[in-house]
Formats: sequence, structure tokens, C-alpha cells
Amino acid sequence: MEWAWTEIQGKRAHDPVIVDKMICSSARRVYVPGPVIVGAGPSGLAMSACLREKGVPSIILERSNCIASLWQLKTYDRLCLHLPKQFCELPLMSFPKNFPIYPSKQQFVKYLENYAEAFGVKPLFNETVKLAEFDTVLGMWRVRSESKSSGSGFTNELMVTEYVCRWLVVATGENAEVMIPDIEGMGEFASAGGKVVHTGSYKSGEMFKGRKVLVVGCGNSGMEVCLDLCHHGARPYLVVRDAVHVLPREMLGKSTFGLSMWLLKWLPMPLVDRFLLFMSWLVLGDTSKLGLVRPKLGPLELKNVAGKTPVLDVGTLTKIKSGDIKVCPAIRRLKPHAVEFIDGRREKLDVIILATGYRSNVPSWLKEGNMFSDKDGFPKKPFPDGWRGDNGLYAVGFTNRGLLGASMDARRIAEDIAQCWKAESKHHLTSYSSSILLPHT
Repeated sequence: MEWAWTEIQGKRAHDPVIVDKMICSSARRVYVPGPVIVGAGPSGLAMSACLREKGVPSIILERSNCIASLWQLKTYDRLCLHLPKQFCELPLMSFPKNFPIYPSKQQFVKYLENYAEAFGVKPLFNETVKLAEFDTVLGMWRVRSESKSSGSGFTNELMVTEYVCRWLVVATGENAEVMIPDIEGMGEFASAGGKVVHTGSYKSGEMFKGRKVLVVGCGNSGMEVCLDLCHHGARPYLVVRDAVHVLPREMLGKSTFGLSMWLLKWLPMPLVDRFLLFMSWLVLGDTSKLGLVRPKLGPLELKNVAGKTPVLDVGTLTKIKSGDIKVCPAIRRLKPHAVEFIDGRREKLDVIILATGYRSNVPSWLKEGNMFSDKDGFPKKPFPDGWRGDNGLYAVGFTNRGLLGASMDARRIAEDIAQCWKAESKHHLTSYSSSILLPHT
């Protein structure tokens, strides 16, 4: 769509505001006729594929050197999908039939690589978006990205590129940056030789054999890391600060998630929650006796209201019952080689693993005040209405509903952009055709 770039060039030549904003910048500028997608995780890949199916070109800017960098670089080795594969597939392409019900991390990454190849998705890697803002004069988004290119000698030169586009899709997701809690004495513990790592850097419990390891956080990652530590001969302690729902991964021969989705078609959510809790009691017993107190709201209602995901047990509770994993209350403070809990108890300690999750980084680079919250970097409108903002701004993968929610977003956004794309293409094609018609003689 050269007409759009020609229009920009014309405005730049005559408008001092644009001259000041764009010409005086040292950034290389690239006009993108379709959307710019920020992030090459599953959400970004799904977005690009859905757009391609609609005939809309796009580019993806990815700060890492690979697709799905969270899965490839920041997950532990034993990780498998917590939900059955049919609930985790991206639009337009199913998992291979020979994959297990719960594909491994390696299998999921292979699926994503095949997905990208099948739909011709080729992200621009090592592109870190530093600023994105809507230019009201141009009526377009200006996305500024930094990348390192091979320079002379042994140095890398920093390249700055400004992408100009009509549509901007934020696909950086809910897990862009690690969350590090502020625990009193953490620096003192580390200075004395204690090791502190986030689960984003944890691969296996092999290196912690025989050591006392405190795992902070009792979500799915924290629970599974504790189990992995047990399998490698470590002595894990699990900090459980808040109430948590732990459910068996399967009930009555079916996945708990799949069974829940089926029941919700026929029964109200509170009744389904009561059923899930009853079945969990039959399978797992009274978890409060293990130090895992349940919240007052049911697991589905809590997920719907607060976005808090229940833990799907894959064997951790058996190790807690046997005493191989010790459940502990919240931390009061850390000391050299030790931890003190709020109940006054102390334990000697070698390693701390922070299973404290991730956060969105959108407010650090996207300059707009209507769609995204500055507080948590999520869309202000709750699911299912948070996918579209103003001026061609979209969000994919911020639903707190995993890959299923991201796929729903991608389909909606692709349809919305495709309608605009076709309408604008038709309008400018008609204008161009009219301009070359010769008058009748």
C-alpha cells in the first residue's frame, strides 16, 4: 500500500510538527502496511497466522532470539502442559495425533515451530520495543525498537528502527518480566553464600541434591518444582502464604478442566464448584490438614473474579503427605543460612527458589492511557471485552485464560482488522482507478 507511505512523505514535507518528530530523529523508519505485533510467543504466532488467513500481512517484533522464549528459555525441564492438548492448540492447526494428552515442554515448542513454519510466520528477532505511541497528526502508530547488529571489530552497534503502522497488536502477554518479592534479609542471605533463583532460571533439581531448598510460592510452578526437587534428592520446604485451591488433574477418568467446561454448559458455576470440591475431597482428602487451606470462593468463581488459577496436582500432595515436602507459613525474615517464619519457627537453609510468577511490562513501553492499566499492565476492561482499544490498538493473550483465551482474542482481532483492511484497500483502489480515467470526448 504505497499510497499510505506517499501520504506520510507528503505530510512530512509540509508539516513542521512531523518534521520535528520524525526527520530530526536518528531512527531508521519502516512503513508497515499491516499490523505490527509485539511479541513472538504463542499469542503473537496465533495473531499472525489468523491475519494471514484473512489476507492481511503483518510483522512480529520479538526481543529474544527465538519464538516462545518463555517456554524455551525460562521453564523447567519436566514441565508439561497442565491442560489437555485440545485446550491448548492455536487456531487453524491441531497438535499431532501421536502427541500425548499432556504434551511436554519440548513437544509444545516443536508444535509452535511447526506452526510458525506452516503459516510463514517469520518474526524479527532481537528487536526490543522501547516506545510505542499513537501519532495523532499521522493517524498512525509509531513503534520504536532497538536491536544490536554486528559492527566493526568485536562490538555490536545499536540500531534504532521506527515502524509506522495503522494497527498495533500487543502480544507480550501476562508473563513478560519476573516478579521478585521484597523479603527482609534477602540480601543478607545471599551475601552469606545462600543461593537465590527465580523459577525462570530453574531447570532441574539435580544440582540441589541433599540441600535444603525453600520454595516461595504455591502455584502450579511452585508445587511442581517441589516435586522435581524431591525426585532429585533435595529437601524442599514449601512456603504457603495464602489460601489455595488444589484439585486433582483428572476426575472420573477425564481432565478436571475438560469436565468443568462440560458441566458449565448445563449447571451454574457455584454448583460446579461444589462438585469439584467434593470430588477433590474424595481424591485428595482434606488439604487443610496439610497446611493448604482453601479460599472461601470456589475454584472456578475465584478464577473468574480474581484471575487466580487453581493448582492441578501431579503428585506433589503425595510427597507432602509423606513428609518429603514440608509446608511452611509466610516468611518473617531471612538470615544468613536460615529463614524465620511468622510462627517463630526457624530452619537452616541452603537455597531459595522464587516461584513468585511474572508480570506484564506493557506500561514501560506503550504510551497510552485508555486501554491498559498502569498498575498491572493488563487491559482495563475485563474478559471478554479487553481485546480492542482505540486507534487500532489491540491486546492478545491478556485474558487470564491461557492459550484458549489467547486463541479467542486472535480470531476476534484478525476479523476486526480484516474488515478495516478490505474496506480501506477497496476505497483507495477505487480512488486510484477514478484518478486515471480519461474524460469522454
